[in-house]
Amino acid sequence: MQGKIVKGIAGFYYVHVVESGVYECKAKGIFRKEKVKPLVGDNVEIEILNGEEMTGNIIRILPRENELVRPAVANIDQALVVFAVLRPAPHYNLLDRFLVMMERKGIPAVLCFNKQDIADEAQIEELRAIYGGCGYPLLFTSALEGKNIDLVRDCLKGKTTAIAGPSGVGKSTLINMLTPEANMETGSISRKIERGKHTTRHSELFPIDGDSYIMDTPGFSSLYVNDFEKEELRQYFPEFAEYEGTCRFNGCSHVHEPGCMVRNAVENGRIHPVRYQDYTEMYEELKNKRRY
Repeated sequence: MQGKIVKGIAGFYYVHVVESGVYECKAKGIFRKEKVKPLVGDNVEIEILNGEEMTGNIIRILPRENELVRPAVANIDQALVVFAVLRPAPHYNLLDRFLVMMERKGIPAVLCFNKQDIADEAQIEELRAIYGGCGYPLLFTSALEGKNIDLVRDCLKGKTTAIAGPSGVGKSTLINMLTPEANMETGSISRKIERGKHTTRHSELFPIDGDSYIMDTPGFSSLYVNDFEKEELRQYFPEFAEYEGTCRFNGCSHVHEPGCMVRNAVENGRIHPVRYQDYTEMYEELKNKRRY
């Protein structure tokens, strides 16, 4: 019987089998021997130990499409990156680091800006200006008022989607709207520091229907993009692609060389300066990382 791991706690794995339900399983010893750890999102083969009590063993992990280290999950079709339009205001550098991480893994990202009910049109237009030309689908929602939740639901159909973003932006409220049975604890914003309390303690998949799953990931506050070379970074900014090979120098870093068409595009308003500034900051970080 085949299913998908939706949760893993203390050596038990909860496997969702379509039309049967969720089985509590242990992983066979062979995985430990081969140093393979089952991950949330893994498609697995199980043997049933007790049909009534819904228990079993995982006997095989099917080949993974992809794998993330943080959070440790597998087979993600897309990431829904949720930030608030306001309260807390979006941290662009953090958002761009997450997008770079997804580009590296080849995982498509959808940008969702929540809390549009407390924002004015100028704040929404600013976000459109920064991210509209990057190639990522943009959604503006209000989980509190149920605005545009149907658009989110449409983009989740038939996919396993990781919902990620910092604390306090309304991820849990959004998940509760999409799948009430998730019954997630919603955190309150600390007015003092304008940041939410971390309410998600482990990764868990929630089935929306037969072949659609959403997963909340533990809140993150920083992502260090430093496990690759600085020369690779430009590949992970989709809006740079059309200028690749048009600069005066081959292998232009788009940072300081004369005749750089990416810098020219920034000056002419075709690439947003916020995105370019985050690129240069990450580039300098990669350039200066210590070699061990």
